[in-house]
Amino acid sequence: MSEAEHVLDWLQHWYASQCDGDWEHEWGVTIGTLDNPGWTVKISLEETDLADREYPRHQVTRDDQDWVMAWTSEKTFHIACGPRNLTEALTLFRAWTSESAP
Repeated sequence: MSEAEHVLDWLQHWYASQCDGDWEHEWGVTIGTLDNPGWTVKISLEETDLADREYPRHQVTRDDQDWVMAWTSEKTFHIACGPRNLTEALTLFRAWTSESAP
C-alpha cells in the first residue's frame, strides 16, 4: 500500500469515527483545488477531541509547485499545498491528531 493510500485510508477512518448522526450534518472534510495550482483542505474540528487544540502555522516552500501550508483557526484544520503535496499535507494532520494534547 502506498503512503497516499495509507493516509487516505486513515482519513476515511478518522472521518467515520466522528460521524455520530449529528456531526456529519454540520461539519466535515472539504477537499478542493486552487488555481495556482494546488489543493485546499478544510477539516472541521468542531465537537471533536481536537476542537480546542492549536496547530501553529507550518509552511514549507520548495518551489512554486512544491509547497505546504497547514494551520488551525476557528476550530478548523486548514491545508493549502502544491499539486503533488496532498499526501504530505494530510500526513501532517494525521501526525498532529496523534500527538498528546498539551
